[in-house]
Amino acid sequence: MVDLILTGGKIWLGQGLGFAEAIAFQGGKVLATGSTKEIDALRTANTQVIDLAGRLATPGLNDAHMHLLPYGTTMSEVDLRPSVAPTLDALKKALSDRAAITPKGDWIVGRGYDHFAFAEKRHPQIEELDATCPDHPVYIVRTDGHLAVANSHAFKLAGISNATPSPEGGLIEKKNGTLTGLVAETGREPLMAALPTKSVDELMVSIEKGGHDLLSYGITSCMDAAIGIRDGWTEMEAYQRAHAEGRLPLRVYGCLMGDKTRSILAKSIDSGFVTGTGDDMFRIGPVKIFTDGSAGGRTAAMKQPYLGNDPDDKGLLCIPDQTELNAMVLEAHRAGYQMAIHAIGDAAIEQVLIAYEAALADTPAPDRRHRIEHCGWLSGDQMDRMKRMHVLPVPQPSFMYWFGDLYLTVLEEARVHASHPMREWIDAGLHPSASTDCPVTEIAPMPVIYNMVTRKTKQGAVLGADQVLSMEEALHAYTWASAYAASEETIKGQLVPGQLGDVAVFDRDLFEIDAEDILNTRCDMTILDGKLAFQRT
Repeated sequence: MVDLILTGGKIWLGQGLGFAEAIAFQGGKVLATGSTKEIDALRTANTQVIDLAGRLATPGLNDAHMHLLPYGTTMSEVDLRPSVAPTLDALKKALSDRAAITPKGDWIVGRGYDHFAFAEKRHPQIEELDATCPDHPVYIVRTDGHLAVANSHAFKLAGISNATPSPEGGLIEKKNGTLTGLVAETGREPLMAALPTKSVDELMVSIEKGGHDLLSYGITSCMDAAIGIRDGWTEMEAYQRAHAEGRLPLRVYGCLMGDKTRSILAKSIDSGFVTGTGDDMFRIGPVKIFTDGSAGGRTAAMKQPYLGNDPDDKGLLCIPDQTELNAMVLEAHRAGYQMAIHAIGDAAIEQVLIAYEAALADTPAPDRRHRIEHCGWLSGDQMDRMKRMHVLPVPQPSFMYWFGDLYLTVLEEARVHASHPMREWIDAGLHPSASTDCPVTEIAPMPVIYNMVTRKTKQGAVLGADQVLSMEEALHAYTWASAYAASEETIKGQLVPGQLGDVAVFDRDLFEIDAEDILNTRCDMTILDGKLAFQRT
């Protein structure tokens, strides 16, 4: 029996596959596509029929790198994004307002501030947070997720004092021997360890909240890029229970934290998990290691310095010892895991490529598809080495939209234009995917698509016009290529018979509208597993 038919629209089937007028689903999968007349002939008395009324339908979008569980958690934390808190005073008020309704001594946690959006062009300082929230520990995270600011109460709970040195691969900033409040990379870990732990039930609520929001954008699949990053194995338990109890709103490829101090890899191995374990709703994915920070925060590890007068201002390597990184990668590689290593700057990318070369020489795995998450700035022969090993870039065109104007203030213009080379990756056969790194940027996919087809920033600057993609290539990156990065391209990413019945329906025809109207496009309907999962009212 045909369960559902979408008809009367323009259905993009996938790159090179053209369009259909109608599509039929059976048992959660695509049964057939074709003309309205052809598909209507499959209809039975019990078939649900939805009229697309001329709207565009595509395969469900797949955000190849975001943080689903933390995104759901941030919905209950203090929202400090520039759209909500554009000034330092607005940030302080948001924290003060939360403190007024929070029991004394409980943590105040916020996310999303961007100090470059403030007139002062600086981070909040410890004294300001102390004055704003004198009775609460405060921990607020910059939009990139790699820098944070805390108050004195929080530092005390974390065991950090003016005498505490910065750890390897991190920063606990001091001026004149006194804490400023700013911490970066591994310098954040004592504070993160001091935060209250969440229960499985609480984390399941975060998964549900985040997942339902993604469905409202036409996103039917995602990779949670760091399971275990804050609450360790409890986060995996939350995913397993959410899946078992039917509370997982969308398909998740679960990336496992494998850092030195935040690893759940050993527990995963003991549980019999390896990349590919699971089913179409929840599948174990790659192992995550951080090797550097963010370009906007000047902590991405670069071979050449950032703008300014300090020749040593080249960012931070989280694992400076190449031998140590090689050993970490080799352990996971030998155990059968795909790798998904965070590396933004070319110095960090170099580390990762060396580690991959060593691992593949030890244990050949021609189709392991190791990944470099973000992979923003390449140099020298790095592209050729990626091609030789078939190492996949997993970039965020959203970074170029939201942060591109900031990049121009921290790096030379030529370096910014050459970054995130989508066209070169495609030409090299490396299938770059598309994603947001949400909550680092907004989950909304339209700024991502807009940047891929225009290379424009939020303020309208064109960065690397030679890397522009067609609309079909952009949607391919957001569907099939994201599935390919998870070795799932045979089951999703196209609307062809036998593939999963996941569809996004948009209110505008992305193939026909002016590029500037892409940002105004919204998702009207989402189909998951051949069933209506979201409908805009």
